[in-house]
Amino acid sequence: MRHAHPSRSRTHSFVRITYFSTVLATLGGCTPAKPAEKGIEDNFAANDQGYLSGAGVITQVPEADRAGAVELSGETTNGQSFDLEDWRGSPVVLNLWYAACPSCREEASDLQDSFTSFSDEGVRFLGINVRDEAAAANAFARQFGITYPLDAGKEGKAVAALSGLLPPRAVPSTVVLGSTGAAAARVVGAVDRSTLNALISDVLDEEASTL
Repeated sequence: MRHAHPSRSRTHSFVRITYFSTVLATLGGCTPAKPAEKGIEDNFAANDQGYLSGAGVITQVPEADRAGAVELSGETTNGQSFDLEDWRGSPVVLNLWYAACPSCREEASDLQDSFTSFSDEGVRFLGINVRDEAAAANAFARQFGITYPLDAGKEGKAVAALSGLLPPRAVPSTVVLGSTGAAAARVVGAVDRSTLNALISDVLDEEASTL
């Protein structure tokens, strides 16, 4: 049986808002997001509302409304292969970023802290760099103490895999996958540690309730 994480709180400090594409454009991060195209966010269409934190817009999807698993495989900046299919059975956090993005730099330490906090519970993290060469990505990781794997692919494979979940060019963005590989939550814009911890905790609590 999975024990409750000591830092979890069921009380989230989010302000509920109506989830319009104009809000996404304002809070989309380093690269302003274009208005969502028709059908681009099918996995979140039934949940047309979000929560506003100090950094970005958060949307959560109930288990019953989640679409299929995100499929992605590739190589990390350290030359290790990965496949999200192998990670199923545990929550996965995917973060889109690039080194020169101020909001990406702002959220980097919080992402690492969340990774450290939940690593004992099997939560996996993958940083998806959308622009840099491996050397620049690894230099960023050293600067901010990032120890979770970073996707080395710049050909757009990872971005394409998430195209149904995120507005175009929304960087930084973070997607939390449940243990089946389906998207359970997303943050468009920078994510802070308390927000990310709450989203991960919700997924873990869901899974614990089914045991």
